[in-house]
Amino acid sequence: MRLLIVEDEKRLALSLAKGLTAEGYAVDVVHDGREGLHQASEGTYDLVILDIMLPGLNGYRVCAALRAAGHEVPILMLTAKDGEYDEAEGLDTGADDYLTKPFSYVVLVARVKALLRRRGVGAGASPVHVHGDLKVDTAARRVFLGEDEVALTAKEFSVLEHLVLRAGEVVSKSDILEHVWDFAYDGDPNIVEVYVSTLRRKLRAGLIRTVRGAGYRLETSP
Repeated sequence: MRLLIVEDEKRLALSLAKGLTAEGYAVDVVHDGREGLHQASEGTYDLVILDIMLPGLNGYRVCAALRAAGHEVPILMLTAKDGEYDEAEGLDTGADDYLTKPFSYVVLVARVKALLRRRGVGAGASPVHVHGDLKVDTAARRVFLGEDEVALTAKEFSVLEHLVLRAGEVVSKSDILEHVWDFAYDGDPNIVEVYVSTLRRKLRAGLIRTVRGAGYRLETSP
């Protein structure tokens, strides 16, 4: 899952990004409302964490512009304000949830997970994907091969999940890097090969095919 944080308090934004990355999400961060609107409009995000008090363009206007353009990405609004009017205004502009600062990080993570689950149900998508003897439950983050559950790390699961959601298609290494890590990752791109190799070892060698010069494909046949 890929998240966008639009928050001008840089220390808070980076702290949230670090925590959510550890949870297994790919996280992008911007500190300006106009840049946030641009990123949310152009990028493919599963959820946006949007502060209200932003330079350039406030969170209300960013949210309203996204909804007016037809973007249905879940939006969790953050604000240092407190009061029913602020909450009502945020929700009226199309936000899905609202969190007042200061807030517990544990509560934020719970809200994020709830919104992502709600989005899956609302779209009519099943969180359980079955391909032959492979079963991946994206809501519970559990993987089964036949009757046996396979333990994966957060990053291993995220790589597998991205391939599963595009099963049968060729997914490039850069696409996996962008969605499982983030656009700012500047480490060795061969890290993808390491994770794919680990998944093959834990699951089955022929499950993820290498398409030379193009990327990887999760086989859909049994």
